[in-house]
Amino acid sequence: MSERELFAHSRSPQSGCRHRLEDHLRGSAALARAFAEAFGAGEVAEYLALVHDVGKGCCAWQDRLIFHAEPMGKPVGIPHKEAGTVLAVWTVGRQLAAVVQGHHGGLPDQDKIKDVLAELRGAGQDADRAREATGAVARVVPEILRDDRILPPAWLAGLESPHRRALALDVFTRMVFSCVVDADYLDTAAHFAGGKPRVAVRANMGELLKRFERRRARLLARRAASPVDELRERVYEEALTAAAGVPGMYVLHVPTGGAKTIAAGGFALRHAAEHGLGRVVFAVPYISITQQNADVYRDLLDPPEGSEDGPVVLEHHSSVELDEEDGAGAWAHLAAENWDAPVVVTTTVQLFQSLFARKPSVMRKLHRLAGSVIVLDEVQALPDRLLIPILSVLRDLVEHFGASVVLVSATQPSFWSLAQLEGLPRRGLVKDVTGLFEALRRVRYEWRLGPEVTWESIAGEITSEGGDRVLTIVNTTRDSARLHRLLTGAGDGGVRVSAPVWHLSTRMTAEHRREVIRHVRGELAAGRPVHVVSTSLIEAGVDVDFPRVYRAWAPAEALQQAAGRCNRDGRLLEGGRVVVFRPVDGGVPKDLSYKAAMDASAEFFGPDTSAPDDLDVLGLYYEKRWALQGTDGRSMGEGIQELRRRWDFPAVADEFQMIDNRYAQSVVVIRPEESDEERDIIESDIALLRGRFPSGPGPLRRLQPHMATLPRHEVAAALRAGLAEPVIGDLVVWRGYYDPVRGLDADDPEDRGGYVF
Repeated sequence: MSERELFAHSRSPQSGCRHRLEDHLRGSAALARAFAEAFGAGEVAEYLALVHDVGKGCCAWQDRLIFHAEPMGKPVGIPHKEAGTVLAVWTVGRQLAAVVQGHHGGLPDQDKIKDVLAELRGAGQDADRAREATGAVARVVPEILRDDRILPPAWLAGLESPHRRALALDVFTRMVFSCVVDADYLDTAAHFAGGKPRVAVRANMGELLKRFERRRARLLARRAASPVDELRERVYEEALTAAAGVPGMYVLHVPTGGAKTIAAGGFALRHAAEHGLGRVVFAVPYISITQQNADVYRDLLDPPEGSEDGPVVLEHHSSVELDEEDGAGAWAHLAAENWDAPVVVTTTVQLFQSLFARKPSVMRKLHRLAGSVIVLDEVQALPDRLLIPILSVLRDLVEHFGASVVLVSATQPSFWSLAQLEGLPRRGLVKDVTGLFEALRRVRYEWRLGPEVTWESIAGEITSEGGDRVLTIVNTTRDSARLHRLLTGAGDGGVRVSAPVWHLSTRMTAEHRREVIRHVRGELAAGRPVHVVSTSLIEAGVDVDFPRVYRAWAPAEALQQAAGRCNRDGRLLEGGRVVVFRPVDGGVPKDLSYKAAMDASAEFFGPDTSAPDDLDVLGLYYEKRWALQGTDGRSMGEGIQELRRRWDFPAVADEFQMIDNRYAQSVVVIRPEESDEERDIIESDIALLRGRFPSGPGPLRRLQPHMATLPRHEVAAALRAGLAEPVIGDLVVWRGYYDPVRGLDADDPEDRGGYVF
């Protein structure tokens, strides 16, 4: 082997050359070090990247690459992670050796590392190959063999509590893993593209803030004056003043309609500029808000058309699972996002699933959170059953990874009453929260909670009371489709309303939802009649203003968020009307957290108690809601903390699910309304993702607007029925009927192409 040239990857279609193993290891190591310097782990990440592919140095692996994988376009099929894992154990310790062992299949548990060590200590083919590979690679990359150990940062060893140290090491391992796999992917993709790894130049946050301020001033000058403009300006100015504060955990508690999106953006940019932070990440609970906020920030921050500068804002909400254990679709992971942009707008699901995941494609972006401002919008939507691990990780990001976190909500939960934030300073962005709520109270609540309330009775009330601009928000996609059919006369007992009735749910593509929201805003601005039936995706942050809103019974924070879509600009002197109704035939989630929230809401809010915007009562509500879930923390994620302390990454990933796995599958839909040109682009991107060579994240970015979400069992049934086709990972393309109003409506009364399972 001493005279044989070693390769890491097959020939590039661009250059025609194979990827030299020495170049790949050194290139990945340099990138990983640069990424990890942001949190003091440059030497650790550099070494782990340097040894991650050492196992490729044996003759058997090299022969399979050249004579099998390259000509046939198939995986090599010989394990190559173990040799580097052993080197990592010797140099950085067993816990961090998981980074090398997991750089393809995902972070393992500690038992897997023990098994690898035991296997390679003995005799056998795998042990012989690992020793051969190590010797061969050491001839060209001698620094893989070290006599000394690389120690983790001093702050980690300095944590006195063993439990806190174990949890911090969990986060540290994940961040280092992210640096290594992102570096690996970038170096590999560059080889196949025939160029150098693409890493964006660090943005000048001060210049971006100036651009933001100029465009904000122009935007406000064009908007019609509103009675609440003065209060919104006060919120913005106070947020900008607070941005000079030290990095840490901040709270933006402002009523709905208080211009939180702009205030949070101004704070984040100024805070980043003041403290040398390199990125702003905005995370919101619903894709509809992702789209809206991304549009707002693009208008305020992206370079002018025709500029040579690249985009500032990256919108990322695709949740496609790309990693496959068996090596099929070997280049799929290179299509994953790594958030290499100055401003990222994503979903809380994408953010936190990545923080608690184990697969490389999901986690490669995590290191971008170090030294960033993380704005969590609508934090009331964080699931109770995961609050303990979520708050624990956020605290670690603030205390050890140089991040600042902003918790944004009109219905701010009492997070500081929980042990995970005990002792951490709470910094408010605005001063007189109570006064703001009093000044921005713009609605009156009415209640329909009796046993006589049904979908038919609510549909009848909406139509019989008159009024041509009504928003109705319900709890499930099936309920939204059912009520929509009733209001359009399409269902049993239907009562057709005179105004157009629009529909919004995640069963519609992102582009379709964006079109509907844009149209509805235009109709409202013009004073024309319009009705909307929506799931909860519209109630948190979507900027619409109806005089009358109906909200199906839900936890108190959802009721107040829905009220934020009513008389939003305060132009109705008598106030808007929010009708809270509880249909006996309505659907609600059945998990313990949701039941506790509903029970606490029933105790504190209603016609004979308090309105949902009573701040004092809202604080009592949150404490009661959490108390109803037990005192041991098990129902709020303490079990996940125990797994994290054992560094059992697979078990953590299995347990931490922001969304029930049944409702987590993305579907690409080519709507009939698309032009021939757009259809060709979509099909071309699908072909790129299915192709033999890595495509990078471009195709998935372009497909995001065309994705809807379905329960997994419906996707499986569609695949069996020939109504969908696999694309890559768990992504499928829909080939069946798509309703032009309700999207992928499984309960369509007419059998359109067989989509009734």
